[in-house]
Amino acid sequence: MTEAVDERVGEQQGVADVERSGLGSTPDSGSEPGAAGSRLSRSGIALGALWLLAAVLGVRQAAAVLRLPPGERLTDLETWLGENGVLHVKGSLYDGDGAFTGTPFAGLALKPLTRAAEQSLGVAWTFGTLLLVVALGLVVARTLPSPVSRNTKLLAAPVALCLMALSLPVRNTFTLGQTSIIPVLLILLTLLPRTSQRQAGVLTGLAAALQPALLLFTVVQWLTGRRRATAFAGGTFALCTVLAWAVMPRDSQTYWLHHIGGAGLGGSADGLANQSLHGLLLRIGLSGPVELSLLAVLAVAVAVVGLRRAVYYAKDGQLLLAAAITGCVALAVSPTSWQYQQLWILLAVVGRVGKRSSDRLVWPVLVVLVMTLNRTALMPDIDFLGHIAYNAPLLAALAAALVVPFLTRTSPLWDKPVQTPYADRAESRFRHVPLLRFYRRPLTRPNLMLELMLIRIGYFGYSYVRAHAPDERSLAEGHGRQILDLEGWLHIDCEHWFNHIVADTPWLKDSMGFYYSSLHFFVPITLLAWLYVTRPAAYRWARTPLAFATLLALIGFWLYPLAPPRLMPGLGYVDTAHGPQDLENPDFGALTKLSNQYAAMPSLHVGWSLWCGVIIALVAPKMWIKILGLMYPVLTTAVIVGTANHYVLDAVGGAVVVAAGFALQYALTGAGKVPPPEVAATGGGAAASLERLRTRLAARAGREATAEAGEPTSAKPAVAGKPTAAAGAAENGGELGGEEERSASATADVAR
Repeated sequence: MTEAVDERVGEQQGVADVERSGLGSTPDSGSEPGAAGSRLSRSGIALGALWLLAAVLGVRQAAAVLRLPPGERLTDLETWLGENGVLHVKGSLYDGDGAFTGTPFAGLALKPLTRAAEQSLGVAWTFGTLLLVVALGLVVARTLPSPVSRNTKLLAAPVALCLMALSLPVRNTFTLGQTSIIPVLLILLTLLPRTSQRQAGVLTGLAAALQPALLLFTVVQWLTGRRRATAFAGGTFALCTVLAWAVMPRDSQTYWLHHIGGAGLGGSADGLANQSLHGLLLRIGLSGPVELSLLAVLAVAVAVVGLRRAVYYAKDGQLLLAAAITGCVALAVSPTSWQYQQLWILLAVVGRVGKRSSDRLVWPVLVVLVMTLNRTALMPDIDFLGHIAYNAPLLAALAAALVVPFLTRTSPLWDKPVQTPYADRAESRFRHVPLLRFYRRPLTRPNLMLELMLIRIGYFGYSYVRAHAPDERSLAEGHGRQILDLEGWLHIDCEHWFNHIVADTPWLKDSMGFYYSSLHFFVPITLLAWLYVTRPAAYRWARTPLAFATLLALIGFWLYPLAPPRLMPGLGYVDTAHGPQDLENPDFGALTKLSNQYAAMPSLHVGWSLWCGVIIALVAPKMWIKILGLMYPVLTTAVIVGTANHYVLDAVGGAVVVAAGFALQYALTGAGKVPPPEVAATGGGAAASLERLRTRLAARAGREATAEAGEPTSAKPAVAGKPTAAAGAAENGGELGGEEERSASATADVAR
């Protein structure tokens, strides 16, 4: 016991030495007076803001449904309960073109709601669905695996409500008037601490009577020792099914015997809306006995592996994660899994994955993106990537059920992941800089998967805003004349002259056309990749102003649509990059299908190239590389003007947004010095130095223990590479030699 305490004290002392040496730092612990009150105040503001956001999103979703004409809203509900709905007529629920896909028991349960639905025109149904979502969010917050911090308890419910309100399954449920939230809520109620086995069994049986695939939850209950709950679940399901069979024998026979549990009902099983293994196999071209045989094998394999994982995490105390995994298995093996039934995938965000604290965001961000964005936003609609996007919900469900290595509560990394080292806040000459006082600059390489996801979503947002910016031709041409008049007054209107020189010089025309169409994306992406691999600390510092500059450019595209020179009629410009344009056609051919042709001010060709030039000049090891980097934006300016794609002032606008991007980064996060190559290339020099420090402290403790025992101490082992400043101080009584001083200076640069 004493040795363990001494070890912890030694480790804390070592970390303290690291922080004093500038090697890395963590957010303030609140030792200053008023720090605790400040944290409570920030928590209260965040809690209020989240609840307000959840309320706004919920009301917005209800309003979006109720704004639709009565014939267009709650289309599934109208098909069931409307004047000619399948629950009104005396024939079978599943005859003709009816869209009813539920069980006979679901039809029996919905019949009493027919008159209320007609009289309220869907208002009561919509707000009832909203209340179900609120109840589901509260239950999710209540069933999080313990121990749960106070802040997590307070913020979990509004965060869950916000995510569900934004998710495609919930939005689809609102729009169609579906009942898919009810089975999910019934299952989650079984996870509450005070729910008895009898109550859990009845709730599970009711959920399975509405959605038969949820019978898989009885398997998990049985394997986790809740045999009584399993018995009640089976009895409740059988009672509900028999009751429906007695009242509607023809419908029950059609559902259970002809369609075998609902298979073949609703839309086409091979459509993209069906995110089950059956739908996937049909989409890749399999059919008949081959498809059914392969489906049986895959379904059994997924069920066995997935339910075993669910039982494992249920026994670990992660009941909500176990329920999410079981629900994902049900989605995969069910004959049809429509979008409104896919809420189980979103619940899988509660699983913790990753050793580092920065890795913890990857899985939840991935799930949230899959559950909130359409397939064109997730992946480019090209070949293999497009097929991944088409089946993203199913792939996410299979990953949660079979692959993702969720941490157990017994793991030492459960609540203490490997912390990211942070640089000390740099001093600023301005009083209020940085504005984000809580921000600390990380020194390690960010997670690659998370970076790729954010880059893809950021580019989709950029493309979407650019394509939907105002594109009125007369307005854009009027702005073009304004730019030309201003350039004439400034005597910089050289576009026409230079454009004709390029058009009359074949080699110049071809080379500039290639330059314009290829380097705009290739150079920034290559530079970012190089920084990520070789200079991770510099990568974090460099990417932020690029994002800010792009965001500011989008504002410019929206507020000031501008016709480029090549689209100005009657002025004689030659489009050397895209070929001749028919200016009598207001759509200007196929180019308008790719992007907004009036998004010219500012020029991001120049903006991104200037960002590349600045970064290359700062990080390149050779002077000739720095010069080439600075020449890149100059050449780009010549190309955009020579090909008649931009005015000179567009280039000025591109330079302005990049300068504003760097300035905004400085205002928000303060000064950030580019780390030296010998430290930054280690992938986070502070983390490596911290590990070396701990190793040396342990070695010194061992030597001291040996000396106290009366044994001779061994020679101090040599350590490859330069010692860290903190390590040098520890071994030399706080005094640093010349070599150690140089290493300490490099480490301090990283911290700054």
